[in-house]
Amino acid sequence: MEILAVNNLKKIYTTRFGGNQVQALSNVSFKVEEGEYVAIMGESGSGKTTLLNILAALDTPTAGQVLLDGRDLAHIREAEKAQFRRDNLGFVFQEFNLLDTFSIQDNIFLPLVLAGMHYQEMEERLTPIAKKLGISELLKKYPYEISGGQKQRVAVARALITHPRLILADEPTGALDSRATDELLRLFASINKEGQTILMVTHSVKAASHAGRVLFIKDGEVFHQIYRGVSSDEQLYQKISDTLTMLATGGDRR
Repeated sequence: MEILAVNNLKKIYTTRFGGNQVQALSNVSFKVEEGEYVAIMGESGSGKTTLLNILAALDTPTAGQVLLDGRDLAHIREAEKAQFRRDNLGFVFQEFNLLDTFSIQDNIFLPLVLAGMHYQEMEERLTPIAKKLGISELLKKYPYEISGGQKQRVAVARALITHPRLILADEPTGALDSRATDELLRLFASINKEGQTILMVTHSVKAASHAGRVLFIKDGEVFHQIYRGVSSDEQLYQKISDTLTMLATGGDRR
């Protein structure tokens, strides 16, 4: 079942001074099936961040459309966008985006509090998620008292607790050491295996090699994509590395 459809997406920015136009996305089209784990890669300036902002309903395209469960994001009224994001999207960022004045539990509860959910239901949702992510003993602590890897697991819990249709992850391993990176990637694989759809933007070949499909963006377009198929993480890693080399040296699509 198709959960996300990106059709002929185009985004042009006009610079504040001089009025020059910059084309961030020129013609991006792809689909994501429910339960997929998709990584998006590309060089800096290729349009990845712009694409992610449009998928998150934080920006609007110049042309084309994004459909989430058949609903065009461009047609959501501004007053409804925050609630739409809360109800449908979970976010995992490179810098965790946790509030130091809130306990770990309250950071995780925040989107549910904003949605007006009762405390008992929030607790019922949190218990199994905290257990799965190994953060049950951290709930009364504060973000400044825990490690980077633990913070990222808290961020994943906050993303999962709303039961989102789609998790958008922006460089989720970027601020982590190798051990915490391995833990997070195992966690993503686990929640994806349970049916959670994940779309991750990353520069990390290692992170991308855990996905089921990798899209490569170049000059504002989908340049190439790789499906995992029966490839191991190591084999997919090599395929991704080869494609990035081709991108960097100006090779053609395969």
